[in-house]
Order: sequence, then C-alpha cells, then structure tokens
Amino acid sequence: MAEQTETSFNPDELEKTYRPSEVEARQYQAWRNSGAFRCNPDSDRKPYVIMMPPPNVTGSLHMGHALTFTIQDILIRYHRMVGRDALWQPGSDHAGIATQMVVERNLAEEGISRHELGREKFLEKVWEWKAQSGGAINQQLNRLGASADWSRERFTMDDGLSEAVRKVFVSLHREGLIYRDQRLVNWDPKLHTAISDLEVQQEEVDGHLWHFRYPVEGEEGRYLIVATTRPETMLGDSGVAVHPEDERYNDLVGKHCILPLVGRRLPIVADDYADPETGTGAVKMTPAHDFNDFEVGRRHDLEVINILDRDACLNDRVPEAYRGLDRYEARKRVVADLEAEGLLEKVEVHRHTVPHGDRSGVAIEPWLTDQWYCDAKTLAAPCVEAVKDGRMRFVPRQWENTFFEWMRNIQPWCISRQIWWGHQIPAWYGPDGEIFVEETVEAARAAAEAHYGKPVQLQADEDVLDTWFSSALWPFSTLGWPSDSPEVERDLARYYPGDVLVTGFDIIFFWVARMMMMGQHFMHDVPFRDIYIHALVRDQHGQKMSKSKGNIIDPLEMIDNYGSDSLRFTLAALAVPGRDVKLDPARVEGYRNFITKLWNAARFCLMNKAVLPDGYDPSANTTALNRWIVSEICELRADIDTALENYRIDDAAGRLYHFIWHSFCDWYIEFAKPALDNAESAGETRATMAWTMNALLRLLHPFAPFVTEELWSRFGGDGLLITAQLPDDRQDLRAPSAVDEMEWLIALISEIRTLRGEMNVPPGSRVSLAVKEASDKTHERLERHAGLLKRLGRVESLDTSVSELPADAATFVMQEATMGIPLGTVIDIAEERQRLNRELEKLSREIEKLDGKLSNEQFLEKAPAAVIEEQRQRRDQIAQSRDKLAGSLERLSGL
Repeated sequence: MAEQTETSFNPDELEKTYRPSEVEARQYQAWRNSGAFRCNPDSDRKPYVIMMPPPNVTGSLHMGHALTFTIQDILIRYHRMVGRDALWQPGSDHAGIATQMVVERNLAEEGISRHELGREKFLEKVWEWKAQSGGAINQQLNRLGASADWSRERFTMDDGLSEAVRKVFVSLHREGLIYRDQRLVNWDPKLHTAISDLEVQQEEVDGHLWHFRYPVEGEEGRYLIVATTRPETMLGDSGVAVHPEDERYNDLVGKHCILPLVGRRLPIVADDYADPETGTGAVKMTPAHDFNDFEVGRRHDLEVINILDRDACLNDRVPEAYRGLDRYEARKRVVADLEAEGLLEKVEVHRHTVPHGDRSGVAIEPWLTDQWYCDAKTLAAPCVEAVKDGRMRFVPRQWENTFFEWMRNIQPWCISRQIWWGHQIPAWYGPDGEIFVEETVEAARAAAEAHYGKPVQLQADEDVLDTWFSSALWPFSTLGWPSDSPEVERDLARYYPGDVLVTGFDIIFFWVARMMMMGQHFMHDVPFRDIYIHALVRDQHGQKMSKSKGNIIDPLEMIDNYGSDSLRFTLAALAVPGRDVKLDPARVEGYRNFITKLWNAARFCLMNKAVLPDGYDPSANTTALNRWIVSEICELRADIDTALENYRIDDAAGRLYHFIWHSFCDWYIEFAKPALDNAESAGETRATMAWTMNALLRLLHPFAPFVTEELWSRFGGDGLLITAQLPDDRQDLRAPSAVDEMEWLIALISEIRTLRGEMNVPPGSRVSLAVKEASDKTHERLERHAGLLKRLGRVESLDTSVSELPADAATFVMQEATMGIPLGTVIDIAEERQRLNRELEKLSREIEKLDGKLSNEQFLEKAPAAVIEEQRQRRDQIAQSRDKLAGSLERLSGL
C-alpha cells in the first residue's frame, strides 16, 4: 500500500460537540452557491426527475411536509450521487381560497372589504401579499436541506403556467370534455363558492332524527313515515323512494303522497338506494340538496327544486311563511308547524356527520348551481389502463385497488370557483348568453363578431378555476409547455415523464389522478412512472395531530432543538410503507445521539491521524480486520441500492444506523485501537479507517446531509460531498473469509458479554474462558484475537485445551466448540439463584396484572386504542424480560 502522507492535522480543528445551528445555514448556502442543486439538460447522464408537490403559497412547514420532502430529498441526493442528472422541480401553488381568505382577513383589519376595492384592486393586494409573505415555506424547506433546483422554481400563476391553463381549458372545451351544466356542488355559504371534496371536513355532531308522516294520496289515514336530520329541506322534496323488494310498500309504488306544509304531490318510486333495513325504509327525495337524492332524481325524472340562496337562507320557492329564514331558524319553524298539524311521529337523539368547509368552518350545503365541469370519466379511462399495464405503479401496491375503485366510479369534476384569486375562466358571454371560449379576449371578440356579424359587447366569466386544475398540469407546464422553443422541447423530451411522485394518500384522487388525466391527454404519456404513497405522521400514541388536541409537533422546533439531520433521519427510519408514522420527540433526540456518535467517531479517527493517503487501494489490505470492514462497506452499498430501488427508505436508514453505530463505532474502532499502536499494522489501519469514514459519509449523505458535508473534507473529500459519487460495490473488495472470521469474533465477545450480564457478574471482574473440542481454525482465531478477547470481553485467562469444562462454568456453543466461564470465584451462585427467582416472581405478577386488564371487556371497550396498544406492548416487553431471566436461571441450575 502507499506510504502514509504527512499531515498538518490539528485535532482541535474539529469541535468536540457538533452544533447544527452553526453548520446548517452555512453548508446550505455553499450548496446553492455552487450550483449543486441544478440539473444539466445538456448532460449525457441519464435524467432522474421528481416533481415537487407544490406547497400552498400561504403554507408553513408541518410534519407531513417534513416527511414528504425528506423522502424526496433522499431520493434526489442518492440519484445525484449515483451519476444521474437529477431534477427536483420546485414551486408553489396559488391556493385560491386559502390565499384569498388571508388577504381578506388582512383587509378586514383595516376595515376594508374586497367588494369595496373591486376585483382589479383586490388582486393587486393579493400579489403584493404574495411578494411580501408568500414563499415562506421555501425558506423553511431550506432549513430541512431540500436540494431542489430553485433556479427553475415555478408558481401556478406564473405567465407561462397561466398560458398552459388557458390552452388546456380551450382545447378540452372544443373536444366537448369541458362544458357548462347545472348540478349539485359543495357550496360554502360563508365564502359563497363551490369547494372541492378535499376542502370538506366531515364533523360528528349531536343532532336529532325527526320522523314525519307524509299522507298517502287517496288513502285516508295512511301515511308514509320518513326520517330526516334536516327538516328544513323537506320543503324542497319532490319524491319518496322505497326499495323495489320491500313488500311493505309494493302497492304504493307509482302512487303519490302529499308533502305537508306545501301540498305538492310526491311520486313514490322504487329504487335500490332506499335501504329496507334503515329507518322505515321510505326515504324523502330532495334532489336539489342531497347528492344521493340528486342521482335518484335523475333516474326517476324527479323535479329539482332549489329552496336555498347563496347564504343558505330559504328562497321564494317555499311557502311565504318560511322565505328569508336562515336554514337553522327554518328548521325550528318547520318542526313546530308539522308538530302542530299532528304530523311529527317521533324525535330521536342522533349523532351524525355533517360536512363543513375546512376554511370557513361552516356547514356546507349541496346546492344546485350552474358551473363548469370537466368530463373526468373520459379522461380517467387511459389512466386506469396505464396502471393496469404497468406503465405507472403504486408503491405500496395496495393503493392500486383504491385507485381503480375511485377512477371507475368518477363523477364530473366541478372546475369553477366563485372567488377572484386564481386563473379566470377564459370564457366570455355575448348579449344573448352565447358563450365564447378562447385563449384571449381578442380571440373571443373575433369569434363573437364572426358569430353575430358585427362587433358586440362581451361579458367575461367572473369565476376562476379550481386550484387542482392548474396543478394537474404541473409535470409539464413547469417544463415550459405549451411553448415550442427549442429549450422547452429539449426539457420536455428529457424530463417528462418523471421517475416518481412522492405524496400522501389523501390527495391521490384530487391531484395525482388529475395529473395522470392531463398528462395522458396532452403529452400522450404518463406523468411519472412510480407513485410512492407515504402514510400520515401521527403523534407517539398514533393520534392525528391537531391544534385542538394540543399534540402538534413542529418540525422547525425539532430542527432548532436537535438539528435537521436528526429530524430527517427519524422520519426516514419510521417511513415504513403502509404504516402511519408514530413520531415521538424522544425518537428525534435518539437520532441526535446517532449524529453525535458519528461526530465522535470522526474525532477519534482524526485524533489518531486517520487520513487517506494518495494511491491507497483497499484491495491491498492484509489484516482480517481491515479486509472485513472494507467488504462490509461494499455490502452496505448494495443493500442501500436495493432498499431505495424498492422505496424502502426505512430499511436503508436502519441499515446505515446499525452499521455506523455497531459495526463501525462499537466494533471496528474498538478492534482497531490495538492495531493503531502496532507499527506493522498502524499505517494500513489508519488508511482503512479514513477510507471507511469517507465511504460512510457518502452513503449517509442523502439522509443526513449537513453533518456529512461538514466532515467530508476531513477524510479526503475533494470539492463538495453533495456532488461526489457513492462508493463502488467492487467485487475485488469482497472478503468472505475475513467477514466470517470477524463475525465469529463479534459473536464470541457478544456471547461473553451477554453471559456476564445475565449472571450478574460485576463489570470490573475478569473471568476465565475455557474451550473444548475446538477445531484448528478456532484455535488459530483464538490465538490471533486473544488480546481483543481479553480487553473487550474482560477475559483474564484463556484455556483452549481442556477436555472437560469446570463444574461451575456457565456454558455456550460457538460453532463446533463448547465454551464455558467458571463463575464460582466471581459471583455467589446460590445468592444469584435467589435473586433471579425474586425477579421472576415480580415480573410474573406484573404480567398477571396486565393480563387481567387486557381481558377485561370494560377496559377494552372504554380505553382509547392507543392506551390498549401501549399496555399490550408493555406486557410483551415484560414477558421478554421474564424469558431472559428464566434462561439465566436455567444456566445456573446445573452449577
């Protein structure tokens, strides 16, 4: 091997304690200044692309963001280091309703409303706010270490993206896939706009179930009993449904009943929607104010009677006594009037879910309005085929079934919103209501003039598009589409489709599916190959985080307390596919200790002059110790490749953790200490130690970028670590025999330590090790590593030629050899038996107590699931401890 080069190393250069707050901002700025985050479209390297789910411009970093962006950054940094041209496309979403509400609240504090300002002036205020406060989340992403290509940052209201939105709208309209229709929407009576299903939260409320009597026409004294949680909507009833196989009502199908308070004749129809097992089996139909009733109404041609205005007050379609009443006031009046007429059968206390707007906090109304719709069913069909034939795959795979179920039953997509902030719908209305859909007002005027034969005044559609419409174009609009410039055509050919989309399951149908639709339709290819669905981040008890519960864990607070690397590594280690992340701040603290362990190992290496000599080739190593650690690095690289190829971020993190903490720090460094003092092996060991640290920093970098970058230059790193390549998995460095020997040594020392602990041998006491029936190979190994055995196992003497083990020896087997540690001189065996029996009795009592609690039906019914699970885990842990003690007692039984 090459000569050890001289170094002017000063161990004081590396601080005793790693201080993330002093490192992270400096290193992040160094990365940005170097251009390391940027992709290179002119490179001949294979591209690797992730489109960042654009956070809301109003947003701030929460733990869900921290998880998804950490996973993306790990994948991007890893693929950058394996030689790919990595593009992590960043940007933010204009978040129509959320942003408008923020600006409206700010104006309200000044005593101004948006209506007083007018649309144009109000939008100026929104842009001002966006310039001043928008994008705060990007600064927070910097703190997390996100290595996105910020030079290509996009915003959904940028000119180029707005052009893409207009082109898509016009194209789909001309194909008949966008149209105007009157249907039910989720109407927010406070914000005065339709909202998407994603913006609706189902909240459980304590209410009532009222049972009313509807007189059957022509049958004096006969009634149909219907039940409702919303008596006010009965004023808009236009039918009653019963199940076609419900024998109680067979003779009534095709007849009518009379709507109380109104006098309207209601047809009685047979429909599978009516459940004979629920309530009376007869269901009132209000097609204008219930989504299910709307579909039943369409099937049976029932009248659609809209009885609410935009404020959820009753309009002039109801009897005069109820007009203008708020929906809840109308409810009281309707119930009182029906009771007065003797038509109130009964009232039941009833807990049920009521949809609320997530922004306004008020109960939303299914409301019949004229809106713009997109034919999602037609657009969805190619997406289903793309997943079926493998052009796109979900990870984990079980999400495919959920995706298929939703896509095959997809409803028309309401794409219009009655707010001002957003992409204004490119539609104009002529004097007679004729609609002209064009990309520009000039094109609309020309189309109108051609239609009418003269110039006419046009009225612009005041609605804006659903936020998801523009973000559906994200995978290609961010690359410059629909521009046909050479640069855009190059980027689209190179970076579309992306490799993976990383997102939560809650927006599969609102964003992921719509990107699929638009990508397939306009780019004639899927937008990404893989869809990695991560789970929710919950608190340590598995509860969803919320302000009301007071259990929110702030990622920025975790970074302040423990450093970004600690939080990133925690999230990576807990990201088990298909399982929610239970985040305990104590886990973040635990992984901070892991970062500290690495830092201390680096200090040890540097203090022992472990530097990488020029021309060092690890294949020339001679000792089993150094050949072993080099071979294990190759194995580690291969395992990380496999894990990340399969999106097992948790497996990769776990493998790194155990290798660095145990294989390298606990074993290699401890084994290396004598070698560093040996003139024959010191040079090779110092070089190998530095080479191993160099390789570990590269392998760990995607997961813990800041601390690894800080240490990189100390261990032969040239330039920035972020642009370095991962260590090669060289077959010539694999050393099976050295691995076998060192794993044998580790197992032997571990067995000695375990036995000492189980037998309660005082830590300072030295023991003897007797060996019988050892092979020649074992004899050689024992002789070669006797010094390490004595130091790390606290073995005083080693006897490898006994024919029988001492009578007071606790024994164990290592391959073909039987080994024993005599205990008579180091512990009081009789007293130790008594101690173990006492401990066993204590643990058995605890298990009995927990078993009683876990078999108590009242406890299982009333206790929260998290508490029950905690008790089960505690019982399992105690049982494991008991089994270990029982094993120890069994060892002593023959002594």
